[in-house]
Amino acid sequence: MKKVFFFLAAFYFLSPAPRSMAQELHRLTLEDVIKLSEEQSTQALMAKHRLRASYWQYRTFVAQYRPSLTLTGTTPNYSTAYERVWNSNTETWDYKSTNTLSNFGSLSLSQNIGLTGGTIYLNSDLTLYNDFENETRKYITVPLSIGLNQPLFRYNDLKWKKRTEPLRYEAARKTFLSNIENVHIAAVNFFFSLALAQINKEIAEMNYSNADTLYRIAKGRYQLGTISEDELLQMELTWLNTETSRQEAAMNLRDREIRLRSFLGFNENVRLELILPSEVPSLQISPQEVLDLALANNPEMITQELAVLTAESNLAQAKGERGFNASLIASYGIRDQDPDFLMAYHNTAKQQTARIGFTLPILDWGLGRGRYRMAKSSLELAKVQSQQAIIDFEQNLLLDVEQFNLQSSQVAVAAKSDTVAMKMFEVTKQRFLIGKIQILELNNADTKKDQNKRAYVQALQNYWNYFYNLRNLALYDFLNRKPLETDYDKLIE
Repeated sequence: MKKVFFFLAAFYFLSPAPRSMAQELHRLTLEDVIKLSEEQSTQALMAKHRLRASYWQYRTFVAQYRPSLTLTGTTPNYSTAYERVWNSNTETWDYKSTNTLSNFGSLSLSQNIGLTGGTIYLNSDLTLYNDFENETRKYITVPLSIGLNQPLFRYNDLKWKKRTEPLRYEAARKTFLSNIENVHIAAVNFFFSLALAQINKEIAEMNYSNADTLYRIAKGRYQLGTISEDELLQMELTWLNTETSRQEAAMNLRDREIRLRSFLGFNENVRLELILPSEVPSLQISPQEVLDLALANNPEMITQELAVLTAESNLAQAKGERGFNASLIASYGIRDQDPDFLMAYHNTAKQQTARIGFTLPILDWGLGRGRYRMAKSSLELAKVQSQQAIIDFEQNLLLDVEQFNLQSSQVAVAAKSDTVAMKMFEVTKQRFLIGKIQILELNNADTKKDQNKRAYVQALQNYWNYFYNLRNLALYDFLNRKPLETDYDKLIE
């Protein structure tokens, strides 16, 4: 009895635990996979984060054109040292012991001037100065001062950013739509990859069943002497090959299912079964319409425009830095000081500054000129490359439209061929069963049946690949006749 109990206990603890969760079967259409890819795939999430980064980059640029209010301060600032002081009586420098504590605060309102590249600002300062050596305290105030910092004859970064940054953000918005269409294309490829694996598994199971039946019949005929031994061996070899193909198809199906499941963000507790689309839209698209839409919507057009603008900006910068440039700094305000805080704002006096600093290269061994010539050459290169890129884009797009317009007829032909090949195999199989044809003819019909089934799935994949590729190029929904769009405000939350 003890031995039986020990055996049962060991079996309980050593046996593998059952799975905690049964696998959940999801039957998905192509439309379902497309929708899930937008919501759950890693590629779609990455596209959203790239858009958010571009949005905040654009917001940073916009902030440069808005007023900035800043509070700065230094508290405390304690110092005990010997400081050099001019003695007017002896007309010499004396060194005087100091022991001070000061607290400083400044409130500044500044505004960049995009048109000129300068900055205008308003300041209000307050300093509390304590001199422990002389046991004195006083408030030093600058109630208000206005200032200007204006570069002269120099490169205006804000001016160029006002031209490039809005375009850059617009390109980012359209690139997001393009990235989502790339997600759709990836979803199509994953979908039909698994769908083809499912078809191959069904073909392998059917072929194995047919080969098994035919092999059994062939053995009976061989015993009756109606077929030769080499024909029997051929049937046995076919049966063995179908068993190998069945195992390979099962493994390939599992691999493709794991890939699509990972792409859609499902865990291992989900099983996927795909439903092939029964038909495709009978859609013909005008090449000129697609070309016009692509030139207006495709982010590649903005990218080429940005490349030329960036080269022009670099040329303007090289030109501005190679010769004479200067800066004007001016300010005007009022100031006062008093031991009493309120009196420190009572008897104010003017304070004003103005200065112009300049830089003029005298001898730079052609450094500035070289940079200017390089920037000018880069601009010409950018223009040529941009023109060529647009030409290549237009030619490839027109070819893609022509290819797409052929796909619906290709799908129809593939579907018909699949039906004909299946009927031909059934007829050939029946003729073989009654001894009218040889095994080679049956194998040939079987091969054509499988090839045409796979060709039909491939034709469907080609159609949807070209369809979403055209959507990507034009950023336009050709079925519903409207531009592709999304809620950008929701995406950047």
